[in-house]
Amino acid sequence: MIPFFKKKKQLPSGKDRKEIKEELFAKCEKCGALYYKKQLERELWVCPECGYHFRIPARKYVEYILDEGDFEERIGQNIYANDPLKFPGYAKKLEGYYKKLELNDAALCGTGHINGIKVVFFVTDFKFLGGSMGSVYGEIFLRGTRKAISENLPFISLTTSGGGARMHEGIFSLMQMAKTVVGVVELNEANIPFISVVAHPTMGGVMASFASLGDIILAEPGALLGFAGPRVIEQTIRQKLPEGFQTSEFLLEKGFVDDVVSRKELKEKLTFYLKHLGGENGRSKTD
Repeated sequence: MIPFFKKKKQLPSGKDRKEIKEELFAKCEKCGALYYKKQLERELWVCPECGYHFRIPARKYVEYILDEGDFEERIGQNIYANDPLKFPGYAKKLEGYYKKLELNDAALCGTGHINGIKVVFFVTDFKFLGGSMGSVYGEIFLRGTRKAISENLPFISLTTSGGGARMHEGIFSLMQMAKTVVGVVELNEANIPFISVVAHPTMGGVMASFASLGDIILAEPGALLGFAGPRVIEQTIRQKLPEGFQTSEFLLEKGFVDDVVSRKELKEKLTFYLKHLGGENGRSKTD
């Protein structure tokens, strides 16, 4: 016998509904539009409505920029921070990030190809303690630059960092500013092209060291870039800052960055600059 009525399927409510929503949807922080995450994935996590660039993990940048399945992650992947100051809770936090993100620090570095041009690619992950720079981060960067020099490959960095140097490691973290600059100087002396890509946000010691020293500096649209944030500066100098201060577009106008490039166009733009800097087939920028 076929029943007249079917029992209505009970819909999730409360906490379960919220978890489903967070799993399936993402809201643009700029225009408020709501999208399926799968739709945003097809758009490289750029809002189709307003062009807002969502923050994405390091491995997503690897996927979007390097040729498919081409990344060889082997530079510094087996070194870990040793909590030199025994900072309360630091070791536990690190352990959590190791498991959750499958990264040994906020930086990831390896070799790969961009439209057939072999490069060393250094990229950071904001989810790992805000993309902050600790001793392992600096070591990975330096090893990456020396790999580029030894194999005569262009070096590309792509950074996001909320605060630069990692307070949990004190002076050891601040020392990485000098260490990364040493890497850039060595690249320059060896005539190896260095392209720095800065995404939202790139602040503090990261921006005050290697990220601002590229032969070419590219920025994602709307990224906040600088040392101290706008609110800190306003409170310090007690003056109202110009509209859009420290955004990519503002810094392009002032000559601090060379180009503002959408994530959708970044791979092709990098290819263009690599060819003009002499990066194709591993040539140096003076060949």
